[in-house]
Amino acid sequence: MTEDAPIRVFDALKATPTPVRYLLGGVLINQLGAFVQTFLVLYLTFRGASVNAAGLALVAYSIGSVFGTMLGGEVTHRFGPRVTIMTVMAASAPLVASISWLSGPGTLWPLLVVVALAGLFTQAYRPAAAVMLSDLMPERYQVMAFSMMRIALNIGAALAPLIAAVLILVDWDLLFWIDGATALVYSLLAFALLPKKAEEARAAAGAEAGTGTGAAETGAAGSEPAGSEPTADGPSAYATMLRDRKYLFYLAAILLGSLTYAQGHIALPLELAADDYPTSFYSTVLTVSSVVLITCELKITAYLSRLPKHVRVIAGHLVEAVGLAVYGLSSRSGAFTITGAVLVVCGIMIAAPSMFAHPATFPAAVKARYIATMQAVGGAASALAPLFGVFLWTTLGGGFWLLCGVVTAGAGLLALAGVKQPPPPSPAQAADPSAEDPAEVVGGTS
Repeated sequence: MTEDAPIRVFDALKATPTPVRYLLGGVLINQLGAFVQTFLVLYLTFRGASVNAAGLALVAYSIGSVFGTMLGGEVTHRFGPRVTIMTVMAASAPLVASISWLSGPGTLWPLLVVVALAGLFTQAYRPAAAVMLSDLMPERYQVMAFSMMRIALNIGAALAPLIAAVLILVDWDLLFWIDGATALVYSLLAFALLPKKAEEARAAAGAEAGTGTGAAETGAAGSEPAGSEPTADGPSAYATMLRDRKYLFYLAAILLGSLTYAQGHIALPLELAADDYPTSFYSTVLTVSSVVLITCELKITAYLSRLPKHVRVIAGHLVEAVGLAVYGLSSRSGAFTITGAVLVVCGIMIAAPSMFAHPATFPAAVKARYIATMQAVGGAASALAPLFGVFLWTTLGGGFWLLCGVVTAGAGLLALAGVKQPPPPSPAQAADPSAEDPAEVVGGTS
């Protein structure tokens, strides 16, 4: 998005097609009931399971989630986003609801199987939602659309613990029954309200927005020449991805950035406890971060939309890196913790919408798989983050946060290499068919 006319939040909201509103509403409803990953360990220990067994169940859920995103990409590619969301959410509902029935003694192995399958199906909708979002939203507002989805997820993530606190007072089992119910509601919403065919959806979205088409279809994927369409065959698509050095740089940035960002939920509580802050202070830090992100991300995304994607990406990572390094000063004053949290959130708001929208700029033949791979890498990083964070924080102490800042800055450089577009050919090159082709274009230009 480098058009001269600035993008405004109201214009983006007005241009959002009705099916996208339904899609984001379903994402929000589903996230409001997403209790399993957050409360599974607490629930199982409350029911008498050992800490080791509860931790093993959480690992099973995380592994299932990683494979679930890859499954979601394949199903989306073959059957479309609507069918994928309907199917995986309908399958997720009974699996999540049954966790409470398998939490008793002697049921560990059935519990692990069910929890792993719950993670598999619960996360499989995300590639489908991202593909549909990119198909339906006008190209001009692609990055804004992914910012909207991030806000829906974050609103749900902020409100879900408050809802859970009320449900726990009534009955712990309600956590999983409500989680299953919200998944079922999302499945029914997809059946009733989401468009059946991508072609019709794109046409409707274009007519509604007055643009003629929804998603960007320009550029090439990976190492294919600009304007070509990579093969849709599964092995060939992944082989092309592995040959795409720019996209591998991008995936490495996702991996490292996700590892360090997660430390705000893993190592930061340990840091604050070691510095003798009350537990309520960490809650304050989370609240400040959530309020800033939810209220400011769309405006910041719109304001920065005229900058090239690679500028937004590197700037955001560098701001986040400074914020993580500032966490290392938390022992001196809580003001440093709050400042670090705000800087981290600002960095995320600057870089994340463009980072998450990037795989959606690839051609339709590979888009679902590229999106799924990105989400799987992010999920794997989140699963590994506790091992990375706890071990290194225990070893390095306050220096751990400086390391996180350096790693995040490195992730920014990798992201810069992965998303930066080559310069357009000069007039002489364009006029001379025998001139050497410029570097291949990766994805679109949003």
